[in-house]
Amino acid sequence: MAPIALDPPSSSKTSTPFKILIPERLSPEGLSILRSSPLPIQIDTPSPLSPANLLKLIPSYDALIVRSETKVTSAVLEAGTKLRVVARAGVGVDNIDVDAATKAGVVVVNSPSGNILAAAEHTIALLMAVARNVGAADRGVKEGRWERGKLIGVEVGRKTLGIIGFGKVGVRVARFAKGLGMKVVVVDPYASREVAKEVGVELREGGLIESGFMGEVDFLTVHTPLLASTKDLIGERELRAMKKGARVLNVARGGVINEEALLRALDEGWIAGAGLDVFTSEPPAPGSTAEKLARHPKVVSTPHLGASTVEAQENVALDVCTQVLEILKGGMPTAAVNAPLILPEEYRKLQPFVKLVERMGSLYTQHFATRSSSRGGSVGGRRFELVYRGELAGVTNTRPLFAALIKGLVSAISTLGGRDVNIVNAPLIARERGIVIDERHVRDGGDDGSRTFASAVTLRSVPADGQAAGGFGEQVIEGYGTLLILHNYDEPGKIGNVGMVLGKHGINISFMQVAALEGQPAPGTPVVDGPVDVVGKAAKEALMILGVAGEVTDEVLKELAKAEGILSVSLVRL
Repeated sequence: MAPIALDPPSSSKTSTPFKILIPERLSPEGLSILRSSPLPIQIDTPSPLSPANLLKLIPSYDALIVRSETKVTSAVLEAGTKLRVVARAGVGVDNIDVDAATKAGVVVVNSPSGNILAAAEHTIALLMAVARNVGAADRGVKEGRWERGKLIGVEVGRKTLGIIGFGKVGVRVARFAKGLGMKVVVVDPYASREVAKEVGVELREGGLIESGFMGEVDFLTVHTPLLASTKDLIGERELRAMKKGARVLNVARGGVINEEALLRALDEGWIAGAGLDVFTSEPPAPGSTAEKLARHPKVVSTPHLGASTVEAQENVALDVCTQVLEILKGGMPTAAVNAPLILPEEYRKLQPFVKLVERMGSLYTQHFATRSSSRGGSVGGRRFELVYRGELAGVTNTRPLFAALIKGLVSAISTLGGRDVNIVNAPLIARERGIVIDERHVRDGGDDGSRTFASAVTLRSVPADGQAAGGFGEQVIEGYGTLLILHNYDEPGKIGNVGMVLGKHGINISFMQVAALEGQPAPGTPVVDGPVDVVGKAAKEALMILGVAGEVTDEVLKELAKAEGILSVSLVRL
């Protein structure tokens, strides 16, 4: 899932480049994506890089791209004070402390689909190699032996393949196996019955042993991540329940199948063989169980080649590098591990509104909170509501908009220790600052049903205790286009002065709202609603809000600020 589309950090607005550290080999296509970016980029590829040197270098980097060998520990994340994103060029993130990254507000992205085909094909390759003793036959021929009689295999057609984990790789393996004439049974509590029916596989419910699954299969393959719930998922009890002629495959993660139990199963003949691409230690440590398995005569071993195709390496590199650039420029990734997944159709709908909501939050802090709070701009003591209308109301995952509002509310009053607010750390920041935000989806186009637009967002703020703090009750912001906010003395002629300045520069006024301390907005102008809190002379001061069309330059802003009776001028692009 993903950080929000916000202004990139200040380095993108100067000649200072974003620094990206890549301590492992990355496909040239991925590096090309980075180097051709319009963003100022510095890419460093020190390889190999020891853990000590990684800790030493990481404080100056904005992004870190790794594969499977570099360990991104909590110490690395703590040292990486500038880090915005850690990208894994692959699927698994076992080598990244995702919890520590979340606490630090660092987005972790991966490429969950870039190597699906490669992993599924390698699974089938191991299945065939184990069934026909390809590894042992190859070794024998190379060593001058011709042992046809000792290497009789089994056919896979009409056999049963058991798949644990029916995600994207599992589904693809099932399709391949069906093409080989195999019967396929699946265990996955979250599997879609519709997808299972479409692929032509049978779902098994209940425990692996109790359901009869383990005793039914001739070949078993696992396609799950390595989690607390899947570690040692296949142990001695499960292996003993299998047929003596069964074979197991693992192209997922080392540790899902208990290595000590698997070694005993092979030595004592509980099962006939195994095809292993992953181990608990890679490469297997000398003298370890993993090494004994890798060298076992009944095992076909490969050195974690599941994603090692030219096409897969290109795919994952292009995927993660694109996401890294998107994050650095303030956008949303498509596969954030520590945030909800943003689907492409949701991404297209959310992207324009993320910036809008951030600006609305910033406008609130600058023109409501800073004038009403004796604590210098606090937004505490208020409850906020984001109302989504039109097509936007149909988007389920609006967490990027939630994070955008937090960013806007606090950006004017805090640097957050140098880190930007993003979709990962926004809930934590909201809790720390006592900011309460509710979200409401209105699908009828508006509260009164009279408004017509494709999508819109409204920000409401009300006192958290129901009482109008400082005399200010509900405050509402809705915005479209470019706004000029002018704080001025409430005296005749001020509107005319502003109009003359804008007219001179060819800037058209599309709407206007003027509100004194106790004034109410004019009907039909729903940009800023509710009493406006202005410091100073009560009704003798006012807030003028103009919707304008045209280029508002620094020169225009300076000229407006010099106009008689104008106290301050702000430009807001919504």
